Amino acid sequence: MSKNYILGVFDDEATLVDAFEKVKEKGIQPVEVYTPYPIHEILEGMPTRTKITHAAFIYGLFAAVGILAFLTYAAGFSWPLNYGGKPFNAFPSFIIVTIVATILSITLLTLLTFSVRAKIFPGKKAEIVHPRATDDKFVMVLDKDSLGENSGAIESIIKEHGEIE
Repeated sequence: MSKNYILGVFDDEATLVDAFEKVKEKGIQPVEVYTPYPIHEILEGMPTRTKITHAAFIYGLFAAVGILAFLTYAAGFSWPLNYGGKPFNAFPSFIIVTIVATILSITLLTLLTFSVRAKIFPGKKAEIVHPRATDDKFVMVLDKDSLGENSGAIESIIKEHGEIE
C-alpha cells in the first residue's frame, strides 16, 4: 500500500465496536473497517453511503421504457402482422419479455457501474491490508497522515480496547 496506515486487528465484534466508538469520539474517521460479517454499528458509523440503488432504479426505468418502445415499434410499425383481425400491438405479450430484459439490463449495468467505481478490472493487484481481514479477524484501518498529533492517543485507544496485533 502506498499510504501510512494504522491497523487495529481485533478478535471479536464487541472490542472492535468499542474501539470504533472511542475513535469516533476523538473526531477521527476510520478509512475502512473489514469484518467477516456486517456489523450495524460500524455500517451506521461510516460516512459513505452508496448511490448504486439510485443508479439501478434509473437503469431499470430507462431499460423498461426502451424495451417496450422497441417491442412496440418492431411489432406494430416495422413488421406488423395482420392476421384474423387481431390488433397489431399485442401489449400483454410484451410484459414477460420486458420484465426479464429489464432485470438483465439492471444487473449488467449495475455490475458495470460497481466495477468502474471500485476500480476493479482484470489483472489489478489486490491491496490486502491484513491476511485474515475478512476471514476471522476484525480490522480497523486509520490513515496515519490524517491523525496528526492524535496519533499516539488513537494508538493507545486501539491497544486498550483489545487490539491483538
